[in-house]
Amino acid sequence: MHIPDGILPAEVAIAGYVTAGALSWYSLRRINQQPDPEAGMPKAALLTSAFFVASWIHIPVPPTSVHLVLNGLLGIVLGWYAFPAILIGLFFQAVLFGHGGLTSLGVNATMMGLPALLALLFFRLRHRLRLDNRNWTGIFAFLSGMGGLVLAALIAMTVLIATIPADLDVDAEREAIYSLTLAHVPLGIIEGAFAAALVLYLLRVKPELLET
Repeated sequence: MHIPDGILPAEVAIAGYVTAGALSWYSLRRINQQPDPEAGMPKAALLTSAFFVASWIHIPVPPTSVHLVLNGLLGIVLGWYAFPAILIGLFFQAVLFGHGGLTSLGVNATMMGLPALLALLFFRLRHRLRLDNRNWTGIFAFLSGMGGLVLAALIAMTVLIATIPADLDVDAEREAIYSLTLAHVPLGIIEGAFAAALVLYLLRVKPELLET
């Protein structure tokens, strides 16, 4: 899922930083509008660590393997803290382990963070639709957890296909990118199931931890 350094053209990397900066600004603005902006920081720190570690849990999906992302789950549980949490997690992954890269940090943050925020908005949609019971909450959590990961994979696919260098075998590169994207579909189901299970558990024992 992470796009490493040296893959993207400079203009795409710069555009990624611009988009990530705008999303960071908007997320922080929404956080500062809350009655107690600092109240969610311990929870955000905990899930930033979970996001940081999750990328090392690889799941074999022949002929390749994929790793957990949990961006949809972060959106559900952290709300507007999700984007800063993902950005910080990606920064430390790039600096400490070379997972991703600094030049591609903006693109990677947008690729994973924007779907996290969309997962949050989708999860909250159940209130407007008056579907607040336990069963519907689990369904929305599943779709949000799965959708966050699948949407991130589709964004990565779009960016990578649009920036394939002309001196490479374009057809072969496209086939490889399509295969990698499809490999994230079963992972999305896993992440959706995990998100639903966690949300239903929190709903029972500590509902105030959920972003509603």
